[in-house]
Amino acid sequence: MKAARRKRSLSYETVKTSIQQRIADGGWQPGVRLPSERELVQEFGCARMTVHRALRELEAEGLIERRQGSGSYVAELTPISNLLQVRDIHEEIVERGHTHTTQVCSVGREKASPDVAQAMRLRKGASVFRCQLVHLENGVPIQYEDRHVNPSLAPDLLKRDFTEVTPSAVLFEHAPLTEAEQVIEAVLATEEQARILDVPVGSALLMVSRRTVSQGEVASIARLYHPGSRYRLIGSFSVPAPGGRAA
Repeated sequence: MKAARRKRSLSYETVKTSIQQRIADGGWQPGVRLPSERELVQEFGCARMTVHRALRELEAEGLIERRQGSGSYVAELTPISNLLQVRDIHEEIVERGHTHTTQVCSVGREKASPDVAQAMRLRKGASVFRCQLVHLENGVPIQYEDRHVNPSLAPDLLKRDFTEVTPSAVLFEHAPLTEAEQVIEAVLATEEQARILDVPVGSALLMVSRRTVSQGEVASIARLYHPGSRYRLIGSFSVPAPGGRAA
């Protein structure tokens, strides 16, 4: 009786979260074949439709791949960014042989809040550009970009079509990067972020807070949110030879 009650009550979200956690913890590595639906039904003591829906959503989010006649596999999570580099996400995606598309949420001019003005070294209430975009890789959202830009360094930014060019590309064109700061944090998805990135509310996100500087002036500050299940940050460095200088 107890097993039967569990079979009726266990939700697909519980099954989905359990599989996500096992992948995140390294229990199932990229490329590994998952247990069959039948085996998962036995493990979780739930209905087959519950397991099927959990796997279908994990596939839609890019965490697993389902191969006809073969089963489900943990997706290969290709490194997205190097911690020591500031790159255009369009170039990163294209280099992997994938398709980059952009959804524009909001683009316009606004008065800088005290925090934004301080971070951009501008007076309180100064006019700034703001871009809110979603970047997709093969149709799957991998980054929500919320960026403020100094209008004096990229005056034509708002005239650009962000389905054709990224704000980063425009900034590289007008304000060559001379300095950059990055802070990386783990945060939980708000309702708005979850809706935009097509993930459950409260799921883990990687937030990269980035400030870029060109010739002593702050060009932009950006908060870049990434679904934790679809995104990895890779950093590397080399030790300079004796007598050499680190970059």
